[in-house]
Amino acid sequence: MPERFTFLESNKPHPLCRVAAEQLQGYLLDQDDWIHNFGLKPDQEGSVIGKMFGVLVVQTSENELGYLAAFSGKLAGGNHHAKFVPPVFDSLHQNSFLNNGMEELSRMNEEIKKAEALKEEDQKERISNLKIVRRIHSKALQNELFNHYNFLNQKGEAKSLNQIFKAAFYKNPPAGAGECAGPKLLQYAFQHQMKPLAIAEFWWGQSPKSAQWKHNNYYPCCKEKCEPILAHMLDGLDYEMLI
Repeated sequence: MPERFTFLESNKPHPLCRVAAEQLQGYLLDQDDWIHNFGLKPDQEGSVIGKMFGVLVVQTSENELGYLAAFSGKLAGGNHHAKFVPPVFDSLHQNSFLNNGMEELSRMNEEIKKAEALKEEDQKERISNLKIVRRIHSKALQNELFNHYNFLNQKGEAKSLNQIFKAAFYKNPPAGAGECAGPKLLQYAFQHQMKPLAIAEFWWGQSPKSAQWKHNNYYPCCKEKCEPILAHMLDGLDYEMLI
């Protein structure tokens, strides 16, 4: 058992995390619950998209030992899959403010496109005004989205992405913040009164051309998106921030 909450040490997971990760990797190799092309099997349909997965070793209030699993972003086009914790906020929920807002944004884009296609002098001011309205709408939609991501810590304190990144002196949260595996895992643990013991994340599948991630390698939690979130979520835990 780790004496304190443990991240990777010298890019190596805690032994309990390695056991958990190997069990999860065995499932990823053999499962047929969903279809996602990681680029590991020849002639598989769909775009190749590698994915970061995470495991969190936890202790329940009954002193049972186990682990939680999560993926970063979406998997097979969805947020909810068996064996994995849910997202902190489900942005794919039908009729959500986000979907309605995105539909309105698409309508604005189409209106601008039609106005530009006219190529008429009297349309220039209208196009300029439409773009201003679109920018204001987009910014408000993003701000509302960040306010819907609320993260707990062990004390039961909840803070939104906007609150967390403002306190960390960021201008705005980066795109995709809150969608990484680490925050998803800790959120579920705190919601269900589990004690986090150790965490590890690994890359599964082909690496994007612009990235250094390699299949089956372990990586620390990302700094830009996760460091401010984890600083809040781990408040009250004995840990050493290694990201």
